[in-house]
This record gives sequence, structure tokens and C-alpha cells, in this order.
Amino acid sequence: MNLPKDPVMLLSVVNTQLRDHYSTLDELASAYMVEKQDLIDRLASINYTYDADQNQFI
Repeated sequence: MNLPKDPVMLLSVVNTQLRDHYSTLDELASAYMVEKQDLIDRLASINYTYDADQNQFI
């Protein structure tokens, strides 16, 4: 599965994957072979930040 380019769709997919399958953002990024910082930057563009304690972008 490729990650969506649209930031809002990306948010939905990433948070769902984090909730259901990955215990950290590092694990998700590795599984999808993407840079963790790229995900952080793309979701920051819609004012979301990663909360490691909740393992979600909020």
C-alpha cells in the first residue's frame, strides 16, 4: 500500500495504521520505506504534530 499524497488522507491512514499495527512512528516509517521526518513535515503542513505518548498525530 502506498501512502496518500493528500495530507488529510495521509493523516487518516497514518493514525489508523499507528493505532492498529505499529507501536511507534519509526516502525511505520520503516514498514512503508519513507522518511519519518517527511511524514512529520507533511502533517505539520495541516497543523498536526506527532504525540509519541499517544502514538498519534494530534
